[in-house]
Amino acid sequence: MAIKLLIMKGDIERCFDQKHKGKALSVMCFAFIALYLGFCAVSAHATDNTSTRTVKHALGETVIHGQPKRVVSLFQGATDTLVALGVEPVGVVESWAQKPMYSYLRPQLKNVTYVGLETQPSLEDIALLKPDLIIASRYRSEKIYGILSQIAPTIALEEVYDFRQTLKTTGKALGRENKSNQLLTDWQKRIIDTRHKLQEHFGKDWPQKISLLDFRSDHVRLYTPDSFSGSILSDLGFKWPQVVEDSQWAPQKLVSKESIPLIDADMYFVLMKDDAAVKKNYQSWSQHLLWQRTKAAKTHHIYHVDNIYWSLAGGIISANHMLDEVDTIFHPPYQSPTQGSNQDLNQIPHQGKLQ
Repeated sequence: MAIKLLIMKGDIERCFDQKHKGKALSVMCFAFIALYLGFCAVSAHATDNTSTRTVKHALGETVIHGQPKRVVSLFQGATDTLVALGVEPVGVVESWAQKPMYSYLRPQLKNVTYVGLETQPSLEDIALLKPDLIIASRYRSEKIYGILSQIAPTIALEEVYDFRQTLKTTGKALGRENKSNQLLTDWQKRIIDTRHKLQEHFGKDWPQKISLLDFRSDHVRLYTPDSFSGSILSDLGFKWPQVVEDSQWAPQKLVSKESIPLIDADMYFVLMKDDAAVKKNYQSWSQHLLWQRTKAAKTHHIYHVDNIYWSLAGGIISANHMLDEVDTIFHPPYQSPTQGSNQDLNQIPHQGKLQ
């Protein structure tokens, strides 16, 4: 057995040697990885077989034995969710910003191994971690799902930003359904509480119409009610411009300032990274006459919000951070009686209202 494993490991290393970097893995390399992990997984998966459950997900059904201990996350929302459930993954993909990981998650990920990018995870690095569960997504991982499933039991979420479903499915896969259900119950209570506060704050002017704008260097993305932060704002009772009211998740890409009247709303929530080109584009749009005529500009109800919490992270912890920021915009800082202190949900870099 030891000789076979040594040979296979050498073959895997040759599959990933310097001259093959940047090229698609061959079927032979896939086979070596699958066989290698088939041998290695025997001991890793045999530690706890006290319970067996079948988890339905976007790419099929996966049978999971016991409580997985060595978990690999292949998208940001799954990493956030694992931390919320009290699990430190052995491997994660790098974050989109604040590399290699968002600062709010770093204290809980001190011993983690990074396995590449969300768009291009390293199968070799994943294999060498000997995971007993991989959390992936249909959008990012459908083409490599077969080989991932050979490495370890793998579940795939339909949408990377559907944090509620990610929490439910991951909780079941980990055997931590009670914890995930409690987090969802706490979340729903907080949504109801925040919605009531907003109704009291705005009175007869409630509900307010909003536009959720993500400024890039050469265009603006108008997020829809089905996006991560859009779904939360919809749950709070905010209304949307007609141009996105019935849209699916995909954001609307605006390249011409002539489209500004389409985004007219009572207030704007603005996302933008700290980049000179992005700031220049924002200034160009916000100084335009059509922008100045919008309701949000006239009443100065334009709020710059945290790009990590509102867009890039996509998990239950970042969702709570987002609600913190909404509450801080309109009320005193939110004090949570239910969330654990290790998540530090009250520390928000709120940027306030633009004058």
